[in-house]
Amino acid sequence: MTALLLSFGVIFVAELGDKSQLMAMTYALRYRWWVVILAITAATTAVHAVSVFFGHFLGMSLPTDLLSVLAGLAMLVFGLWTLYGDRLDDEEQNRASRAGASVFLAVMSAFFLAELGDKTMLATITIATDHDWLGVWIGSTIGMVAADALAIAVGGFLGKHLPERIISIGAAVLFFGFAAWLTATGLVGASMPLVAATISAAVVISGVGAFLIARDRRSAAQADLPTPSVP
Repeated sequence: MTALLLSFGVIFVAELGDKSQLMAMTYALRYRWWVVILAITAATTAVHAVSVFFGHFLGMSLPTDLLSVLAGLAMLVFGLWTLYGDRLDDEEQNRASRAGASVFLAVMSAFFLAELGDKTMLATITIATDHDWLGVWIGSTIGMVAADALAIAVGGFLGKHLPERIISIGAAVLFFGFAAWLTATGLVGASMPLVAATISAAVVISGVGAFLIARDRRSAAQADLPTPSVP
């Protein structure tokens, strides 16, 4: 119980104002809140299981720099994906609020990658080295989910009062911000090959995303053109 309460308090406070809260709010703007909270719970349970395993049983740390870079590239993909999905959101009623396996997996994978190497994971590893692993696992998971639930409530409220296009653009901007944040954090003091590989990957992802978005916009514009009448 001591390990549970300690890990809950530490992780809850550490999560306040963290990028994960902003991510949770961003997803809550576009998808059903219960899908987001379930995906966060699944991702958090997995990440903190890894944290407890490394901290309590191995006393080791993870290559956080590389994990942060991978998470940053994933956020870049999600930002482009958000912009790409804009047209479908306008055409299909309530598409953003539909629950499906793809949404759950997308949110879960985003949080899983973002939390690998994050300060909450490092805090969990540290606590697990000297406390009961099960209590740390449960407490840290509940603490993070509780903190992110606050952000989800804010995101759900905003989602009811903002136009869909504003939500899409705002969500994409936030994802690009997460991408820059995570990537920059991972590249501090990194080797030149890692820096070059990261820049190359970012350029390729951005190029492919821009091409797909432009093609989608052209197709949408052509579809909106009036059909000439046949005499």
